[in-house]
Amino acid sequence: MGELTDKIKGNVDELVGKAKQAFAGDANDPNRTHADDQLEAEGAGQELKGKGEQLVGKVKGALGDDI
Repeated sequence: MGELTDKIKGNVDELVGKAKQAFAGDANDPNRTHADDQLEAEGAGQELKGKGEQLVGKVKGALGDDI
């Protein structure tokens, strides 16, 4: 993948991850379910993945797409 593709994919993954975490709700909610906990964890992982993809895109931009 190219620099721009990595950056875009990273932005999308980060945004979706944040949305999942927000959808899971407040951690202190007494009505929170195990599914909410799982969704929040999945969102955090996806957000982190997105940040990594953005970093890869920045490195490719600095070094060129030849790596």
